[in-house]
Amino acid sequence: MVNNVAGDVLLSAGYVAYLGPFTGEYRAAMAEEWLHCFKELGVPHTDEPNLINTLGDPVKIRSWQISGLPKDNLSVENGVIAQYSLRWALFIDPQGQANTWIKNMEQDNGLEVLKLSDRDFLRSLENAIYLGKPCLLENVGEELDPTLEPVLLQQTFKQQGRILLKLGDSLIPYCESFKMYITTKLPNPHYSPEVSAKVTLINFTLSPSGLEDQLLAQVVAEERPDLEEAKNQLIITSAQMKQELKEIEDEILSRLSSTEGNPVDNEELIQVLEASKIKAGEIKAKVMAAEKTERDIDATRLEYVPVAVRTQILFFCASDLSVVDPMYQYSLEWFLGIFLSGIANSEEAVKERIININEFFTFSLYINVCRSLFEKHKLMFAFLLCTRIMMNESKIDMAEWRYLLSGGIPLQEMTNPAVNWLSERAWQDILALSALDNFSKLAESFTKYPQGFKRIFDSNQPHRHPLPEEWETKLDSFQKLLILRCLRADCLIQGLQDFVAAQLGQHFIEPQTSDLSVVFAESSPSTPLIFVLSPGTDPAADLYKFADIMHFSKKMNAISLGQGQGPLAETMMHSAMEKGHWVFFQNCHLAPSWMPTLERLIENINPVKVHKDFRLWLTSLPSNRFPVSILQNGSKMTIEPPRGIKANLKKTYLRLNNDFISSSTKITNFKSLLLSLCLFHGIALERRKFGPLGFNIPYEFTDGDLNICISQLKMFLDEYKEIPFKVLKYTAGEINYGGRVTDDWDRRCLLSVLEDFYCSAVLVNDHAYSSSGIYRQIDTNLDIKGYLAYIHGLPINDTPEIFGLHENANISFAQNETSALLGAIVCLQPRTVSAGGKSLEEIVEEIVGGIAEKIPQPFNVQEVMEKYPVLYEESMNTFLIQEVIR
Repeated sequence: MVNNVAGDVLLSAGYVAYLGPFTGEYRAAMAEEWLHCFKELGVPHTDEPNLINTLGDPVKIRSWQISGLPKDNLSVENGVIAQYSLRWALFIDPQGQANTWIKNMEQDNGLEVLKLSDRDFLRSLENAIYLGKPCLLENVGEELDPTLEPVLLQQTFKQQGRILLKLGDSLIPYCESFKMYITTKLPNPHYSPEVSAKVTLINFTLSPSGLEDQLLAQVVAEERPDLEEAKNQLIITSAQMKQELKEIEDEILSRLSSTEGNPVDNEELIQVLEASKIKAGEIKAKVMAAEKTERDIDATRLEYVPVAVRTQILFFCASDLSVVDPMYQYSLEWFLGIFLSGIANSEEAVKERIININEFFTFSLYINVCRSLFEKHKLMFAFLLCTRIMMNESKIDMAEWRYLLSGGIPLQEMTNPAVNWLSERAWQDILALSALDNFSKLAESFTKYPQGFKRIFDSNQPHRHPLPEEWETKLDSFQKLLILRCLRADCLIQGLQDFVAAQLGQHFIEPQTSDLSVVFAESSPSTPLIFVLSPGTDPAADLYKFADIMHFSKKMNAISLGQGQGPLAETMMHSAMEKGHWVFFQNCHLAPSWMPTLERLIENINPVKVHKDFRLWLTSLPSNRFPVSILQNGSKMTIEPPRGIKANLKKTYLRLNNDFISSSTKITNFKSLLLSLCLFHGIALERRKFGPLGFNIPYEFTDGDLNICISQLKMFLDEYKEIPFKVLKYTAGEINYGGRVTDDWDRRCLLSVLEDFYCSAVLVNDHAYSSSGIYRQIDTNLDIKGYLAYIHGLPINDTPEIFGLHENANISFAQNETSALLGAIVCLQPRTVSAGGKSLEEIVEEIVGGIAEKIPQPFNVQEVMEKYPVLYEESMNTFLIQEVIR
């Protein structure tokens, strides 16, 4: 046993010195490689040595876990590395778990929490060093302040019997009990070698397996608190028993070392050994009983594993979105809040409890995330959720997945059998698809069933058209998307919508609107509410209206941020926190230098002392300078025109009420013209997507344009006996909407469209705005609920007929939309994909290997020098030798 210590400790030392920055999988692979070397070199070691068993103290680990250290293996390893490392630890901690653990663990020791942006940062650090307090430097970037170097390198020296450290210009007495921890929220920082040499980098980034362990504990604690309590008690008891055994061993070793003469003659030692034997036997029996109980508990816990797996998948779907847009940031605490709420609110049916939790939570997360996504990314997120869940169940082949995202390369040459309707590019895509196992006969089928594929190509709904012959039954719904991508990429978006609706449910593709009252109900004084803007939008009017409803219109202060506005905003915020008012900071993106101060102000909000009515409202355009911690912990809402006429109508009618639509003296006419006006507003917005076919210049019409038109419509109907169509058309077409139009032809087009919506014909019941009759007038006796029910029945995707355009007008826009969506998903893919086909690294290696084969071998310099000696009259030889050496 003693012999094995050398190998075990060597492995653990390697772990502490080198493996901190890496993921759990990489650490395991490195440890396995080291063990292989141990066997080759004959280094003695136990069968399966690991860092935790060799250096970890079960009692200390348990105390760490009570302080908030996650219970997964990687996190425990990180704790042990931090304990034994000779350099101060820098934790890569995007989810904030290390930060929470350190604060709880060192709370009783007088922990000093610092930031590089603090005004008295150096003074606080000096106090911590002098008094020997632990110090946490949080939220650092990729560069550390140069003044920290003596602290990081622990450059202490003795002077007159005292240990000192020079910090800046000051000499500070150095207390040996001083500790320093550093954390960063950056998910993938690139530290220079100089920084890496001064600290021990420890990767605390949440891993899928680690999150699963944590979520399993959470769900079991909620569903079966008795089991989780029993398991926790077992861990404590087991740690205590192991500690008792260790104490017994220590006592025996102590007595043996201090015994003089023959140990057999020492009666006290014999008595201790007897007592130890009895105690060890009792503990062994208890350990066996505890292990059996733990196995029983774990068997029951396994029933809830599907919930933990699904939730882990969903978390990484949400956290990966930050790659697409810097404003899409979500913290683990925010995510766990939705998760626990999902468990509490899902149906209690015992047999289907797991399915109910998964379904309820998946949609709950989708709604919460969608609130903070721009319209163009909502379908992408729903499709990502759907495919990641299916990948976990091995329902999607990874080679087919890669083809959907980025296409492929044809491995065979065949003549296009349908030159008259199938483009060469589409045929090359089909040949590339034929290289996949499940599609090997696809290219041949175009010769066999040309009319079957042509019908799909010509169809108005190719995503719903059956495939010819055996292909309809042979392929699943995901594989059919690949053929749709080849033949009609412009309809792939509709195909993805149908796919998501079939797999997850229709509600995942319906428009989701933000409701201020819902977001406000979920907020607190310490969590800001953030409006993420798109160009041309302003949520101020909606917020003022909401403040009026909540009786806060006189208790809300607003300021538009910019250069020099920071101090005023800070004073305003402190005052509001005391009085319980609302503050509204607009255009945060215009004050990037003040954002760290805002971050500090929000982090310093004391939930106990702050007034319960205080709220902080922020607006910002997407910016990578906006503090990540505010985004992660705040409630975010995107503000942009809804996408599609259905979503536009829904948003407008959700803001209206029955009292308003019934307040006009001409109720019937007002309801008819109001619906007509809202349709016109949706059409004016949506025409932009058609490019020059819609308007020559894309105009940013806003809700303000619609609101003023609605107010004028009601006013003119009340003031005139007859409906003043001429006045209505002039105010809407020439002033409110036309005021934004700068191109004469666009103005003419806008007025022509308005003619169809502000005319006497629209007052007739069942008046159709389009040839299909989908968009029409409805019974004016209906209330807001009736109008919303009609809107709910409208198609999600607008047909070009409502815009007065040909069906083909959609093709260019739809192709660009498909390309953008697939491009965004490509950004979210991991750097390597190991399942199904070759990984990206393998492909790169093949390419590099092929190039390397063609590179000639280096010159033999000695041979060249002998053949072309350097002589005075042969100066060219000198240059030749120099070039060969290079």
